Amino acid sequence: MGTGLGVGLTPATTVTTLVFVFGGIALGTLSGLVPGLHANNFALLLAGLAPGIPAQPLYVGAAMLAAGVTHTFLDVVPALALGVPDPAMAPTALPGHKLVLQGRGREALRLSALGSALAVAFAVPLAVPVTAAMERAYPTIAANLSLFLGAVALLLVVTERTTLARIGGALSLLSSGALGLLTLDVPADGVLPAGDMLAPLFAGLFGAPILIEALRGEGVPPQGDDRITTSRGFVCRVALAGTLCGAFVGYLPGISAAIAAGAAMVFVPSAGPRAFVVATSGVSTANTVFALFALVALGTPRTGVLVALEGTGVPLDLPVLLGSVAIAAAVAFVLVLRVGDWYLDVVGSADNVRLSLGVLVFLCVLVVAFTGVVGLGVFFASTLVGLIPARFGSRRMTLMGVLLLPLAL
Repeated sequence: MGTGLGVGLTPATTVTTLVFVFGGIALGTLSGLVPGLHANNFALLLAGLAPGIPAQPLYVGAAMLAAGVTHTFLDVVPALALGVPDPAMAPTALPGHKLVLQGRGREALRLSALGSALAVAFAVPLAVPVTAAMERAYPTIAANLSLFLGAVALLLVVTERTTLARIGGALSLLSSGALGLLTLDVPADGVLPAGDMLAPLFAGLFGAPILIEALRGEGVPPQGDDRITTSRGFVCRVALAGTLCGAFVGYLPGISAAIAAGAAMVFVPSAGPRAFVVATSGVSTANTVFALFALVALGTPRTGVLVALEGTGVPLDLPVLLGSVAIAAAVAFVLVLRVGDWYLDVVGSADNVRLSLGVLVFLCVLVVAFTGVVGLGVFFASTLVGLIPARFGSRRMTLMGVLLLPLAL
């Protein structure tokens, strides 16, 4: 595995690097806490502005990676606080929302932060041997990628618990896949030069339906203490499983964090919502590390942040880039604990209907800003498709057909 190793940082370059890293942390915090924003948006925006930034591309790349890592820590905060369903819908709620409905939202925040932090600690040493193995296996996987992704899609459907859920899963998979085939290559025409059709697709498939379904709910109920009720060993095992499954997200296209987290649950006995929160966070954060190594070794950027990083001509100086990841992870861990509790309190005191409708309107504004009127139409269409799983009691991860089917075909 070839890497571009730096020759060391002088005090001046160290200070400059830290300034850009903390700038990236600020952008990642904003994208993580604002529903509908993603680190990809800021990475693409930075890529567009990079030629006019009076600094070396390496510093811009450090900011991009720091933003991406910070986002993976903090995006759990609005995910837990917004879209909390009616208690009667708890059996079909997202795992994180189940904990919020039980008054364990603060615990969920800490489990997520631990899952992400442990994923960085596990992924860095594991990335070298895993990448070496993937370098040998990737040609075979790439030659049979359609079969591999087709098998993943089939497993998503057949592992649903009931016949009705399997029907809903198949419908969700096929309809989201058709939507992806029709819209993924449509050019974005927004005001901001940092969008593509993934933004309205994902906002519609995974964001808006949760908010719509939560309109009948009562919002965030009073939350209990922040004590973690599972053992340290259990959290470490789940985080390790999530990290290992995160390698698939980092090296293979079309596999989402939710799918990989679902796979991690196979290796975790007595898995429940707490395990899923830890695993999903671990997968999402580990993806940043593994995807960076995949770019270095295979030349294939697997995330929007790394696509922007490669397009900016950032030298792949692993010590500097991994140092940026480590600093961002440490700061973001603290931010989740400090900001998360406050976020839950603020959302819990707000009117749920007004809040949900306000966020939906805000999503529409963001979609138009990034992708124009055409993107708004894609957002509405994907929202209709995103409502299917809940109607059949299916898992929302079947909506990843939006990427699985186009890539397989």
